[in-house]
Amino acid sequence: MLYKKQGYPQEDELVLCTVTSVQHHSVFANLDEYGKTGMIHISEVSPGRIRNIRDYVKEGKVVVCKVLRVYLERGNIDLSLRRVTETQKRAKINQIKQMQKAEKIVEHVAKRLGKKTEDLYDFISKKILLKYANLYAFLEDLSENESLVRAFELPADVALALVETVKTRIKPSEVQISGKLSLASFEGNGIEIVKKVLIETRNTDIDRITMSYAGGGKYNLVVKAPDYKTAERILGKAIETAVEGMQKKGGIGEFFRDEK
Repeated sequence: MLYKKQGYPQEDELVLCTVTSVQHHSVFANLDEYGKTGMIHISEVSPGRIRNIRDYVKEGKVVVCKVLRVYLERGNIDLSLRRVTETQKRAKINQIKQMQKAEKIVEHVAKRLGKKTEDLYDFISKKILLKYANLYAFLEDLSENESLVRAFELPADVALALVETVKTRIKPSEVQISGKLSLASFEGNGIEIVKKVLIETRNTDIDRITMSYAGGGKYNLVVKAPDYKTAERILGKAIETAVEGMQKKGGIGEFFRDEK
């Protein structure tokens, strides 16, 4: 992990730790983001009575802990494993994965430019972290708006390589809404009528709409967009095209939204 936080963690902060030593009544772990050591008392490993502490933790295991107390004068940090909920654990692990992904992007840029990864990471981070909580948050925004890179006065070669790498490594965030179209025609060429209406429906926004046959005269309709407002607008236009298209040909068209 290239990114290291300065100083000591705050009480109640969630930290990623690697277990380094397991004793009879305590566990010692390295706080990976701080480069410091903390201690987990056996009573903070798991609720209830523990017969064998090694049933819960082993050397080398990576865990998410909550900081209970920090003794600055002694440099000691008390940690808890049992006070971390599954939701908090997943959120912290996801945060770490994002940090690692950001580091991989910088590593790729460094290799491309013939620079040392650590030096480039430090250089970029010092600029970005003045306005962003973490580097990945910036890279995620950059994937949706390339012009953001100009605000940080990065060298032209670094800015270009960063933008191009982000394009391939981070997909812009999307929302998805879906439902089923029920289309029926009573004409002799009903199959052709339905096919034509389906094509017209998809063509209302071919980049955002996907369709597939669901059986029984129903068709899956999925819309993906940057936000729900845009998705709803696209969906509304698609439904209008499908329903009116069928009605004009003497058929029936209905839409049923999928439940979340």
